[in-house]
Amino acid sequence: MNQNTQPVDTVHDVVVIGGGAAGLSGALSLARARRDVLVVDDDRPRNAPAEGVHAFLTRDGVAPRELTRLGRAEVEGYGGAVASGTVTGVRRDDTPDAPFVVTVTAPGADDREVRARRLLVTSGLVDELPAVDGLAERWGRDVVHCPYCHGWEVQDRVIGVLATSPFAMHQALLFGQWSREIVLFTNDSFAPDDEQAEQLRARGVTVVDGPVARLRVEDDALTGVTLADGRTVDVGALAVMARVRSRAGFLADLGLEAAEHPAGVGTHLGTVEPFTGRSAVPGVWLAGNVTEPMAQVVAAAAAGTMAGAAINMDLITAEVAASVAALRAGGRVDP
Repeated sequence: MNQNTQPVDTVHDVVVIGGGAAGLSGALSLARARRDVLVVDDDRPRNAPAEGVHAFLTRDGVAPRELTRLGRAEVEGYGGAVASGTVTGVRRDDTPDAPFVVTVTAPGADDREVRARRLLVTSGLVDELPAVDGLAERWGRDVVHCPYCHGWEVQDRVIGVLATSPFAMHQALLFGQWSREIVLFTNDSFAPDDEQAEQLRARGVTVVDGPVARLRVEDDALTGVTLADGRTVDVGALAVMARVRSRAGFLADLGLEAAEHPAGVGTHLGTVEPFTGRSAVPGVWLAGNVTEPMAQVVAAAAAGTMAGAAINMDLITAEVAASVAALRAGGRVDP
């Protein structure tokens, strides 16, 4: 990964915070638009435990880290830079056209600051997994969350659905497209009403009440779910909708704070212009799971591309306005 070696007083056109599919796609659009773009990434991709990325046209099954490796190479091929580090703070002086100042922390090095005219925040989110013994170790393997990401890989197994919220109802019905044997563990987190119970019966879903204590794993494969009362139910995969938390605390000084997502799945950063990702803070755009927790990798990449294009146009608008002002003042205008 290239490190940023430019002078400390360099003001980049754009700093991209987060080097996943959304960030790299945005950076690629900006680099191809001949913008000075720097991506800062801490190399902690949310999807790292998964064997592959799915439903990404032409890249189906590619390992997550291979996808980012390819993306970094493409960004760098167009002159963009990628630097290792964790963004721990962002501030902006209260003066017109002041650049953003981004504090970057890296292991074994002093904190440093990079400056940018615009920001693209694609820092993603963190999955807050339920406290079930053995679950975290299977996450992204045979403990999954999204049928469109993992359904094909666990098809025709007995698929359990571990309830963490009423969203489990949606998961139980949906995963029935990939298996005829679905077991919904209510886990003291969800109680189907009469209508929902009827829908579950119609779909052939078995409902198991009681809190879940741990997973049974044999020969490095999930084979069952054990409840607190000692019962064990055979399953070959387990679907869990983990609560998610946006990785955006570093934006607090700008007044951008996470709020509950309308779907009730956790926190996110809202946008005032969802199509482009423009935030309520001028000069800051958002893309990927930090703003839309339900977005798959291909959707996050598309959002990054749109945000990159919007940022480029915003910069053009500012540059044209500055040139017009200079013309009116009778000064020299550089092309």
